[in-house]
Amino acid sequence: MTNIVNHWIGGKTAEGASGTYGPVTNPATGEVTTRVAFASVDEVDTAVAVAKEAYLTWGQSSLAQRTTVLFKFRALLDAHRDEIAALITAEHGKVHSDALGEVARGLEIVDLACGINVQLKGELSTEVATRVDVSSIRQPLGVVAGITPFNFPAMVPMWMFPLAIACGNTFVLKPSEKDPSAAVRIAELLTEAGLPDGVFNVVHGDKVAVDRLLEHPDVKAVSFVGSTPIARYIHTTASANGKRVQALGGAKNHMLVLPDADLDAAADAAVSAAYGSAGERCMAISAVVAVGAVGDELVEKIRERAEKIKIGPGDDPASEMGPLITKAHRDKVASYVEGAAAEGCEVVLDGTGHRVDGHEDGHWIGISLLDRVPTTAKAYQDEIFGPVLCVLRADTYEEGVALINASPFGNGTAIFTRDGGAARRFQLEIEAGMVGVNVPIPVPVGYHSFGGWKDSLFGDHHIYGNDGTHFYTRGKVVTTRWPDPADAPAGVDLGFPRNH
Repeated sequence: MTNIVNHWIGGKTAEGASGTYGPVTNPATGEVTTRVAFASVDEVDTAVAVAKEAYLTWGQSSLAQRTTVLFKFRALLDAHRDEIAALITAEHGKVHSDALGEVARGLEIVDLACGINVQLKGELSTEVATRVDVSSIRQPLGVVAGITPFNFPAMVPMWMFPLAIACGNTFVLKPSEKDPSAAVRIAELLTEAGLPDGVFNVVHGDKVAVDRLLEHPDVKAVSFVGSTPIARYIHTTASANGKRVQALGGAKNHMLVLPDADLDAAADAAVSAAYGSAGERCMAISAVVAVGAVGDELVEKIRERAEKIKIGPGDDPASEMGPLITKAHRDKVASYVEGAAAEGCEVVLDGTGHRVDGHEDGHWIGISLLDRVPTTAKAYQDEIFGPVLCVLRADTYEEGVALINASPFGNGTAIFTRDGGAARRFQLEIEAGMVGVNVPIPVPVGYHSFGGWKDSLFGDHHIYGNDGTHFYTRGKVVTTRWPDPADAPAGVDLGFPRNH
């Protein structure tokens, strides 16, 4: 009998009551290892009600109390990072080193939250008029929600809840139903760190749970990371219900390689950025734009490196790339490669037939490399979210930039060059929220904010960094005038000299 992953509400396990469950699969074997309880509307309402009750005290708690809990949580998370990484590998399929890297990037935001005291400092202007002062402060919102994707089941929630609770909010997390165990283990560690019951809650589920969070009157803000169509839906629906929304969508990240670039470094970067984590990340490089005559040599260098990648189960230390999350996703990714030649692409590497001995039922796909890809091809237009790299050709820098800027996505991009002037132009002219210069995946460190442009972001705020603090708080301005004690009514002498 398979195990059941239940909800976490009010500081303890809450068994699913809806009678609806979803399968959780080991992608390396295809075996259903766990069932996850899907929340009903009533169960979501219970979690929100518990969070609302907890906010009455947590929202008034001192910064010292909040940061004390977060420092303890950080220590526990660090001590259990290997365990959490193993949970991620078992349910997502990524190799253990990737999973450990994910936990490490999540820890960066916990570090940021531990120093929330500095970020929540207000401002004060004195004597704006006679004996009048004006101050600006930031206060928490109340109950906030996070809806997170399957590809980073630990990191993306940690992009949200540490800052949210550090700012004084309470949190309801709806993680991906495909790999839910890491979220529950994190909840247990938060409770062990001393977080009061109800401040952090986890409800699992599908569209029923999501829609209830989007419409619930007591949820004040919603954070989301996922595909562009769902991000647009989240933003539209939650905004219509009066909520603050940050919804991060999909991507088609380009890497522009100029003729003066170090082609070995560029090839190394393209391979790691395109095929790391099996391409299941919104910051993957999925399109390389080769400028001038370097295309053939660059493609050959990428091919040589890609063919050496060891594909196997994520818990095998020899594996460099694991399986895809589900069979349906594996088949969808394969369809882009299978139809590429008919759309004018040159198929350099076709990984659709890849299998792993002893794991024949796993969701396997190999490395695919497509060259001379036309912009009309589906493999170029869509976010594939798998280990497929498209190479496009451009005659000039200007043509390459125009090609990239024509994309409806604007998440991340990179340029590889030795020319500082070209790099400076690129970072100013390119229409994307995150730019790398000889850095293929320019995910900002925790104290800068993460977010794209165009169809890669819906809402005004990027995630974590200063934007994260602003998203989870609202500003208040206080104008104060106090009479001078020397002007007290006659008969009352407070001992202040009357010398003005």
